[in-house]
Amino acid sequence: MFSFLTPSVYQSSKCFVTYGVMSHLESEHVPSKGKPWSALLGQDFAHKVDLILPEEVLQLVKDKITGDPSRAPVFYKVIMKLGQILEGDFFTEYIKIGNIMMLSEGNVDFENVFSLKEGVLTMYLDKETYERAGLVGKPHGVKGKRGLKPRWIVQFDLRSPSMLHGKKGFDRLVYACKNVLNTPVTWLFHNLSKTPVPDPLSRHYPTKYTSHPRATEDLLTKVPSLTLPPAILESQNRLDLDEFATDIYEWLSLIRLESPRVNVSDKIDPYLSGYVIPGNSEDAQEGKLCRISWQGFIPPKWTQQTLADVILALPSKSWFSLSVTSFARGIVGDSADCTILRPPNSPGEYFLWDIRRHN
Repeated sequence: MFSFLTPSVYQSSKCFVTYGVMSHLESEHVPSKGKPWSALLGQDFAHKVDLILPEEVLQLVKDKITGDPSRAPVFYKVIMKLGQILEGDFFTEYIKIGNIMMLSEGNVDFENVFSLKEGVLTMYLDKETYERAGLVGKPHGVKGKRGLKPRWIVQFDLRSPSMLHGKKGFDRLVYACKNVLNTPVTWLFHNLSKTPVPDPLSRHYPTKYTSHPRATEDLLTKVPSLTLPPAILESQNRLDLDEFATDIYEWLSLIRLESPRVNVSDKIDPYLSGYVIPGNSEDAQEGKLCRISWQGFIPPKWTQQTLADVILALPSKSWFSLSVTSFARGIVGDSADCTILRPPNSPGEYFLWDIRRHN
């Protein structure tokens, strides 16, 4: 018998790096296929979005993006039972006709957690609840590591024609919600379609939240060369590309964390921190940067549109970075992350870091 170690925070995620050229972007049509667009749409429930850019182009973003209050994502926090999603006008207007996304509180590694996206209800259940519910699912987690606390995942496409009262499969789900999955839970709710009148959500007394942008300006930073060296392209050396991409991603991450290590004035003892700016110190320049952040319950469509708006708003030679982080769902706190960098003086070119959490 093999012994499997519990995944650590260092083992749980994988990073896929892409360097390529975007297709031509038009304001009337935002692409959904091909990278980096498909990577953004592949995120399930975004928790935080960070935009990093030179301060000299900040006013353009304020004028065309953040200055419009209606662009800020809106979401709700509501307490509901799982079965209430399948009842009456809520089920008809929001799931069968409309389009919503919902996420319940909890940790998928040891709690019962529910999510709803594109009409698909996903339930992460412990073994006892799964057996009591009498639903059909499949084991969840890495094969060989389910012995101590086995987990199960159950999914229903609620937009399927068979998902109606009177149908065997749907009635089984309703029965499980009434007799087993009947505990009120806190949900995050976002409506992607037109709000019906009257609003079925209002009877559950939701609390409304708006993800207003928060700008951190005047970040006097050591900026390395963000352009991929031609020698790496000519040699097509994957190891050199990985090293360059790792260094730049680390630098962007330190800016997102507001780390003093990238500040021009940083004088920390090298015994305490061995971090140095990527590349040659002679190529690094001093520059003022700005970080704009949105935090909340953000749909992938909003991040896709924001990337398109930033590309159209900024001059083609300006660089920027857009990062999207999903909710941490596992016990080790790992989450999916997608970071896109457009290098300076490289219109159309991009770096993509797609970090996928361990499932």
